[in-house]
Formats: sequence, C-alpha cells, structure tokens
Amino acid sequence: MTPPHLITADDPPRPLENPRWGLDPSLTFLNHGSYGALLHPVAQAQAAYRERMERDPVRFFKSDLEGLLDGVRERLGSFLNCRPIDLALVQNATVALATILNATDLKPGDEILITDHEYQSLLNELDRVTLRTGAKVVKAEIPFPIASPDVVVERVLGAISARTRMVFVSHVTSTSGLVFPVKAIVDECNRRGIDVVVDGAHSPGQIPVDIRGLNPTYFVGSGHKWLSAPKGSGFVYVRPDRQKTFRPLALSSRVHKARPERSLFLRDYDYFGTGDYTAVLSIPQAIESMGSLLAGSWPALMRHNHELVMRGAEVVARALGVEPQSPESMIGCMATLPLPEPAAELADRPTRYDDPLQDALFERHGIVVPIWRMGAREQRVVRISAQVYNTITQYERLGEALAKELAGERAYRVSA
Repeated sequence: MTPPHLITADDPPRPLENPRWGLDPSLTFLNHGSYGALLHPVAQAQAAYRERMERDPVRFFKSDLEGLLDGVRERLGSFLNCRPIDLALVQNATVALATILNATDLKPGDEILITDHEYQSLLNELDRVTLRTGAKVVKAEIPFPIASPDVVVERVLGAISARTRMVFVSHVTSTSGLVFPVKAIVDECNRRGIDVVVDGAHSPGQIPVDIRGLNPTYFVGSGHKWLSAPKGSGFVYVRPDRQKTFRPLALSSRVHKARPERSLFLRDYDYFGTGDYTAVLSIPQAIESMGSLLAGSWPALMRHNHELVMRGAEVVARALGVEPQSPESMIGCMATLPLPEPAAELADRPTRYDDPLQDALFERHGIVVPIWRMGAREQRVVRISAQVYNTITQYERLGEALAKELAGERAYRVSA
C-alpha cells in the first residue's frame, strides 16, 4: 500500500510539452542535480554575449563588463532576497568555499564544524587548510534514514564547542538530497558569534532562498544546477562585516586602482583576469526562462518538481522494496534511496563513475542517475532528481533496471 504522506497530487505532474533543453532524447536523464541542463534560450543568450565579447574584446572587458555584472547582481539579488552589492560572482560553489576558507584567519586548535553529508570538494579543501593552519575539523553525524529535521539541528548544535570557529552546513545536501533546517542553525551560530557558511549549491531554483531572512555569514550557490544557467555561473553572498577581508584567490591587474565610489569587494570580483564571463552574465536569462516554463512561475515550478520527485521516489522505492528515508518536509526536488551492498568481488569492478552499477544503468539501459556512498557509514545509495522534462515512466524504467541489475549482483553472490 502506498504511504499516504508520499502522495501530494491526485495525478502525477505532467511533463513539460516540447522540452527546451539540449539533452540527448535517447537518455533517461534523472540527474539534473549534478550538472543541471541548459535551456536553449539561455544557450542563445550566452552565445550572444560571447559574440559581443569577441567583436570588440577591449571595449567588452574595459568598458562594458562592470555594468553587465551589476545587472546580474541586481537580478540575482532580487531572486535571492539580498542586496546586490553583497554578491560576488565566481566560477562555482567550490571556488566560493575555497575563497571563504582562504579569507578566514584560522589558528591551531580552532574547530571547523561540518556534517557527514557535505560535498567532497569542501572536505578536500578542509584537508589542505587544516594541514596549513593546525585547525581541526569536527564532523556531526546525521543519520540516514532520518525521522525529523530536528535531528539535524540537535546533532549540529550539539557538536559546537568553545573552540568552534566556523560551521559549514548544506542547505540541500548533495549526497543525500536532504533539505537541512539551516535557519535554526544559522540563528544559533549568530547568537554565539560563530561564522556560519551555508552551502547553497543545490538550493536556488530547487527551494525558495531568502538570504536576508536567513542572515548567514556566507551563502554560496551555483547557477548551473537548478537555475539551469551555463556551467561556470557561481556566486557567494558575503555579509558586509566580512567583505574587507574576503579577497579572491587571485588578484587581477585592476584592484590596486582606488575608486571611492566602488567598494574593494566589488572591484575584486568585477574582474579576475582575462576569461569567459558569459556564464555568469547569462544568469538573468536563466532565471527568466525557467520562471516562464509554467504558469505560476518559480513557485509552480518548484511545486511541480517536488511532487514529481515524491512520486518518482515512491515508484523506485517500491521496485527496491524499501521504505521512505525522510519526511517529505526534507525533500525538495531530489530524493535518495538505499541500495544493497554488492559482493566484495563486484565492488572492485572498474567504473567511470562512483559505482559500477551506475555504469551498468547507463550502458545497458541508457539511464543517467548517480550511485554513490554517503555519510559516516558509507551507505550505498541512488539519488534521483526531478525536473519538468522528466516523466513518471522514466522512474518506472529506473526501478525496473535497478531491480534487474541488483538481481544480477545477488545471483553472483549466491554462485560465488
């Protein structure tokens, strides 16, 4: 029997007529969360910016770029509910996180608190920073399955000590797809005077974002995921009291020029050297194009994708014979389900991804979906995404393919 809390609509949400993405139509693409997918109008906008840049590169970089970037900040600030002058445009969330750590004066014994659901690039950067500074990483373990968002708050706040200098927490986690209750965590960190970094790589476009209401020290985001902007369109919100020390990883040839009318923070991130700025310049087009896909704009789009992933998770869970892993309130447009462990011999198979099962799904079934391990227990999971181009039939196809491939793994275990 279908759990009643999984049903959020009378009928499965209908896919968008005449999809406008450049995805290969032969694929069952259920991984919008990793790299997004580019809308044709956004690709055209980026191409127009690139043509403008190449037509007169001197004018583009010396005269036009600053004003164009201000326009991006205005539109993005409106979408995220923050002041445009508090936004720095960067290549991606990974660069933003590295810049935050580089700008923080960590001392031996300082503690950096994270959860065991954080993204690997942050873990890698923390390894480098702690080796250099003598600071220490403390990890709050978040269970999966999880019964309530209160568990996240309790585990994170319970791991804070007198030595805690920074807290990093995902708004929507990459590995588990869970929506974390970041507001309660940010409020308590602010009360205690602890810098808090919200990793929002997955949140803009998947769930509503209100930076002004959230009031973190830093909020990092990616445009290429749920905004469907081009790859290379990241941003970071920096609270005004941290902007003077928030210097980029590399200084351009322009930042030494004093300009009283423009803050050093903006000048640092207006220009990071010769490069292709067309991805970030296309963010406003992405916001407008995605917001025009459904009547009701972004709220309707987020609701559609949430309802679709809930139905998709129900279908795949039934095929796997597993139960829901979290309350609906902790799901945006991604859902994660547990998978059985393979035989040890199968675990050592070569893979182009994170698990040979992902190779099998792609090569034998044309399905694109991530299989990986997450959390302190290194649990094997599959994460599904939902975007308006997806259909219930695609999740049924995934469920059938997983059942078939996992049966093959079990048969190998028995025969061995």
